[in-house]
Amino acid sequence: MSASHNRRLALLFDIDGTLITTGGAGARSWRLAFDKLYGIPADIGEFTDTGMTDPDVGRKTFEAVLGRKPERHEFARLLERRLHYLRQTVEEAEHYRVLPGVEDLLTGLVNQGYLVGLITGNVETAAHIKLHRANLNRFFSFGGYGSDSNDRAEVTRIALRRASLVYGEDLDEDCCLVIGDTPHDVAGAHAAGVACVGVASHKFNSAQLAEAQADWVIESLEQGLPKEALE
Repeated sequence: MSASHNRRLALLFDIDGTLITTGGAGARSWRLAFDKLYGIPADIGEFTDTGMTDPDVGRKTFEAVLGRKPERHEFARLLERRLHYLRQTVEEAEHYRVLPGVEDLLTGLVNQGYLVGLITGNVETAAHIKLHRANLNRFFSFGGYGSDSNDRAEVTRIALRRASLVYGEDLDEDCCLVIGDTPHDVAGAHAAGVACVGVASHKFNSAQLAEAQADWVIESLEQGLPKEALE
């Protein structure tokens, strides 16, 4: 039986640009990994787009700088080195910050009885490394990650299934809401049949998120989530 209420139950938050910014720690960790393994300090920003999954970022950057697809063992080693350096680069990042309103909003949502989860292109370990510095992991009991699928719609569906496991009964798409800062977040949510709040807190402004057909657009999580989005 599916849970169907007249309000949302599971709220899925993107990480980078929505909850935190790492001050470039993610890009630096990739650069260090490529430099260590291949002597090439690759710049992922030249070859990838905001909102792509970590595995896609790694593959596209590898192909661009080395001119070929990675072998399986090479790719596994690259991902491990990247995670190794990510812990260091996140801790050292001078401009790492939690975005305005995040901690108060998450605290309030949990106190109101919402399940809050993650929906992110980060592989699962990278997601928790990034959140650990700000002690934000404590809010999130489930999620969908870039290590689950390169398809953002499938990542959203996986997150919804995991929310159902945590909640103890099946949740349908109407019980769920995605909160993210990029058109990729909006498209992934909609492809899975889930509504999306666009947050103009990072690289995309309100007009761009509205053009991407976010169901609601807010400037910052300081505003709180729109009341009608939670109904």
